[in-house]
Amino acid sequence: MSESAQSTVTITSDAVARIAFLKQQEGADAKLRIEVQGGGCSGFSYGFRFDTQINDDDLVIEHDDVTVLIDETSLQFLGGSKIDYVEDLMAAAFKIENPNASSACGCGTSFAV
Repeated sequence: MSESAQSTVTITSDAVARIAFLKQQEGADAKLRIEVQGGGCSGFSYGFRFDTQINDDDLVIEHDDVTVLIDETSLQFLGGSKIDYVEDLMAAAFKIENPNASSACGCGTSFAV
């Protein structure tokens, strides 16, 4: 993907630090894949998993020793998003601030467009 496409998704330093921590448990080849899938209480849901393969249509975002992958279809829903990692009294989780979402569920794992 082009360099301009990469600038449409940002990853905070807190998210990079958490991915780096999780990557230590997964192995040196691990890359975090963020996906948008059909389903969830609002219509679409975010998926996070480690992968070792980079597909031809993947947006590849690299920060320090961390690589994040987003496939072309998911990028259509995630363009302009900010990926963060937040910890509070209730939970610790990745949080996506998605300007394309018209609404989201209370837990923040699903959204509608």
